[in-house]
Amino acid sequence: MTIFDYILIAASLLLGLIFLHPKLLRSRVWRATVTPLASIIGSGFLVAGPILGATAGRMAWLAMLALCMLAYLFGSAIRHNIQQIEPLLEQHPPRLVARLERASELMLSTAYFVSVAYYLNLFAAFALRLGNITDPFWIRVLASVVIAYVGVLGLRGGLAALERLEEKAVGLKLSLIGGLLIVLVIASAIAVGNGSFTWSTLPHTEGTRELQTLLGLVVLVQGFETSRYLGSAYDATTRIHTMRYAQWISTAIYLAFILLITRYFTDGLPSQGGETAIIDMLKPIGSALAPMIIVAALASQLSAAVADTNGAGGLLSETFSRKLSINFASAATALVAITMTWLANIYQIITFASQIFVGYYALQSLQAALSAWRLRRFAWVAVYGTGTLIALLVVVFAIPVAA
Repeated sequence: MTIFDYILIAASLLLGLIFLHPKLLRSRVWRATVTPLASIIGSGFLVAGPILGATAGRMAWLAMLALCMLAYLFGSAIRHNIQQIEPLLEQHPPRLVARLERASELMLSTAYFVSVAYYLNLFAAFALRLGNITDPFWIRVLASVVIAYVGVLGLRGGLAALERLEEKAVGLKLSLIGGLLIVLVIASAIAVGNGSFTWSTLPHTEGTRELQTLLGLVVLVQGFETSRYLGSAYDATTRIHTMRYAQWISTAIYLAFILLITRYFTDGLPSQGGETAIIDMLKPIGSALAPMIIVAALASQLSAAVADTNGAGGLLSETFSRKLSINFASAATALVAITMTWLANIYQIITFASQIFVGYYALQSLQAALSAWRLRRFAWVAVYGTGTLIALLVVVFAIPVAA
């Protein structure tokens, strides 16, 4: 073990004491912030570095900033809708408002179908790295087994047992991320001090294809919309403020991470195991990193998949006026996720998930633009109208990294 291993372990343990402290866990503001925050920096944090390195090279940090800014634009539209549309929905909303909201919920539940496949394919990939297995076939087999298990639990009403993993998984994930950032800062400072700090010039896709690929990576910063559906636990003002906090914190973490790992970028993604390339990329830091990343990845992906399975089941049930049970909808989600697993590779699933989520953001941005028009806030009409157009461009033109 190197000195960096000891620093990583010590920093992660110390941060774990902070993130899992009972006083922090009892804070309403923190709980409302950590739900969207955990979604935003969940699986995306694990794959962002290698994917953006292969897509944008040394300018990966700029690509990350662009994705975060786009997410903040969509987040602004959703925050507007929390403030302006939710009160209408509780009364007698105009027909167009109600239809847009119903379409948004249906689109979001569809996005959850794809994200369950995304999360549990990553779960399988990281789990199999414990045995140095990177064959896509076995990743699909394990992913299908885990998805089926979650689906059966949902059908039998047993998802609540797995949900208890979420709170601890969030603390574990944030502790590891914080520890990793501390180690990367120290390693970079040492490299600058001894003159060995360099950023290699890497070959990557350029021009229109690079832009199209980046458009397909919006799912890396997705998750802030969960604040929209926490109304039963938190008032509108709390959800609006904490969604902003979550996006500010996640943007800072993502940018710091990408800037700090750029010097570890290699030439593109490997033909197999690219989704877990972060493990190989950061091997120079120390031997403790790989098992800690794998443990955090397993807890993170499983809890995220459970949350999205529940989300899809609940939204589908509401969309069909409770005629479809949540249990059956959860099982249907698993079936679609298994189908996606065998029809597409992880990069295609990432792009497809981005397109579906951005379809939801397009509807929410349109809802916000129309609301701003009714309120005669024409500057915001332009802002949210622009968000709607950008979202449509993502849906139409986004392509997978490895296409």
